[in-house]
Amino acid sequence: MLKRRWPWVFLALLVAVGLAIYLFPRSRAVEAVAATRGPLLQSVVATGRVDSPGRIGISSQLAARIERIAVREGDAVAAGDLLVELRSEEAQAGLAAATAALAEARARVRQLSQVQRPVADQQLLQAQAARRLAEAEDRRARELVERGYVSQARVDEAARALAAARAAEGAAQAQAVASRDGGVEVELAATRLRQAEANLDAARARLELLVLRAPAAATVLTRSAEPGDTAQAGRMLLTLSETGETRIVASVDEKNLKHVRTGLDASAVADAFPGQPFGARVSYVAPSIDAQRGTVEVRLLVPQPPSFLRPDMTVSVELVVGRREDTLRLVTDAVRNIDDAQPHVLVARDGRAVHQPVTLGLRGVGVVEVLDGLQAGEPVILPSSPAVGGDRVRVRAPAAPRGGAQVPAGMTG
Repeated sequence: MLKRRWPWVFLALLVAVGLAIYLFPRSRAVEAVAATRGPLLQSVVATGRVDSPGRIGISSQLAARIERIAVREGDAVAAGDLLVELRSEEAQAGLAAATAALAEARARVRQLSQVQRPVADQQLLQAQAARRLAEAEDRRARELVERGYVSQARVDEAARALAAARAAEGAAQAQAVASRDGGVEVELAATRLRQAEANLDAARARLELLVLRAPAAATVLTRSAEPGDTAQAGRMLLTLSETGETRIVASVDEKNLKHVRTGLDASAVADAFPGQPFGARVSYVAPSIDAQRGTVEVRLLVPQPPSFLRPDMTVSVELVVGRREDTLRLVTDAVRNIDDAQPHVLVARDGRAVHQPVTLGLRGVGVVEVLDGLQAGEPVILPSSPAVGGDRVRVRAPAAPRGGAQVPAGMTG
């Protein structure tokens, strides 16, 4: 009887095992990380360039031959230092002509006061004497014609002589007045003198344009000419970087604009010197967005620039926008729908995957702050594991740490 029943018993056992497997599924092996406490730093990383306080372009205002260039790239210059000497025969000739014209104008002023004015006064005296003599002769002629001693022709001749004498006196009077202070001749000579002085100043200024000097303390960046070249008006000969505060101009993604403000501390690293970071501070945030690139311009001051820093050097900037000395942290990869309004995680609790909403705070590099919804040490299932809410799960052996959070030792399910 037992031998005949054994196959049926074995079959019943197989059915029971199959039902157990179907009704009670095996737990899934999952990988999890634990929420841990510790410091957290949130930062915004951007790329920028070193910007000098001011770029100064040195060019000639005249077309002239370059006689000498006193500086080379990298030289430091002070305000007023000689940079370039030019030579122009035309400017030299213009200065000589203006000098000669000024000498002539001064001589004309001396001639007017020392020669023309005394002569005009003497001519006026002579004209007055001749007029008085003509008046006397005219009276005598009239008296004689009344007595019948002379003819009418004599009277007419005396009248003509008197009119000529009076005209000559008027001309001498005008000449004398013109030669005195305030007269036309004096004013004309003074005007010509001022014009000659102005022309000389212009010639000297034109000549001074042949000497190019540093307008401020600066460093020579580029030199694009050599002695013997012809400097054209407006053509750049040298480029200077004005000495002053060192700045960094960076472009920050507009999604981080809410975190960026003036006064934020930052750490910068030059691409050419990755092992030598230096400090900076945000001094300006642009009021507008670059619509094409979706970025906002941020300027940072470097209070103590390192010696290796150069204008236009590429740098990476990390802006510290938030800091916690002790908070609950979780690796970013473990949070699901992190950018949605209701982020959540899957927590392994009592051998089950539990859907748990969380409230997030600061976001660091690969780590996020959890303000509510988790306890320190709770295992959080990574999205890479094949588990959903309600599944039976068992946590694998501790994995390598991720962003400061790891699977608690001995955690199973």
